Amino acid sequence: MANVTSTWTEPSNTATALLLLGRGTDPASERGVDCPGDLPAPSDPDLVARATAAKAALGDRVFVLGHHYQRDEVIQFADVTGDSFKLAQQAAARPDAEFIVFCGVHFMAESADILTTARQRVILPDLAAGCSMADMAVLGQVETAWERFEDLGIAADVVPVTYMNSSADIKGFVGRNKGVVCTSSNAKRALTWSFEQGSKVFFLPDQHLGRNTAVLEMGFDLDDCVLYDPHKPGGGLTDDELRDARMILWRGHCSVHGRFTLDSVREVRERVPGVNVLVHPECRHDVVRAADQVGSTEYIIKALDAAPSGSAWAVGTELNLVRRLALAHPDKQIMFLDRTVCYCSTMNRIDLPHLVWALEELVAGRVPNVITVDEETAANARVALDQMLALP
Repeated sequence: MANVTSTWTEPSNTATALLLLGRGTDPASERGVDCPGDLPAPSDPDLVARATAAKAALGDRVFVLGHHYQRDEVIQFADVTGDSFKLAQQAAARPDAEFIVFCGVHFMAESADILTTARQRVILPDLAAGCSMADMAVLGQVETAWERFEDLGIAADVVPVTYMNSSADIKGFVGRNKGVVCTSSNAKRALTWSFEQGSKVFFLPDQHLGRNTAVLEMGFDLDDCVLYDPHKPGGGLTDDELRDARMILWRGHCSVHGRFTLDSVREVRERVPGVNVLVHPECRHDVVRAADQVGSTEYIIKALDAAPSGSAWAVGTELNLVRRLALAHPDKQIMFLDRTVCYCSTMNRIDLPHLVWALEELVAGRVPNVITVDEETAANARVALDQMLALP
């Protein structure tokens, strides 16, 4: 293995990709959230040394979590890496850590705050690190949809299910209405439980995960699924469509996984004979159908770890993770499913300067960017999370 070099080829950059990496600005579209202090320059040659020193000074008082989609410059300082729920659980398992620095996005930090103790404080190094999918389900819109179900007399038959990639408000709504949270790994179990409680599921906020799980794993027909669009009157659905539906899908999606297309799959199969196409279930239904394997982030990592030497893989998930896996497995041909760069734009808000700033603020006795979920919302969200943990 020592003489094997990586086969990784970097996808071509685009103007948008460079913007997402922080090598450009777009004041018209970016959220204006500034750090209340001096952010180190990305060109500072001492950033790694500063992060190392600050983390060492804090010792066991700080616990740094790094999501799989983070940049390598940040991942190197993570005490634990993983997907969103695993990281929240890891935070809860460290009750002695005073500060949880969550290198991820806002809804993940909220989940960590819900699951940790009152004395612990969860810190998001950049408050602009949100999630476009989570932002597609706003509590007021969801409550309007539920009122429609009540007016139709079907609400008693509907079990709300929300993907982990949702705000604390949405998790709280689901908990109040006797529903459950799911991850991409346990979505089938969550839906199976839900259909034992009622005849319909209201799935938030990712339409693709809901549709792919129901149709490809549970044998539903596409006609069993309807798409509720909060930007259309009545969700764009008739009364009969809502009464007849088994899966009421919210019109939300992941901006990264949603960009992979059937053409991407066809192109890579023509270009690389024998390639295995491996995608995340947040991808579009036709892409998932055309793939060889489908699974969560953890599934993707394990599949590539176990893949035979010399095998070729085109992976449809976030680029930072795909690159990291390719470099970790130089004996395998691992490539990005798309030919152009696609980062999670909000996840990439967390960079080394923001991490250094957050850690040095803590050393100085100032606690920045604390993420706090109010007690009522947290209690209701915890009901839905606990129901997920209790799934058979």
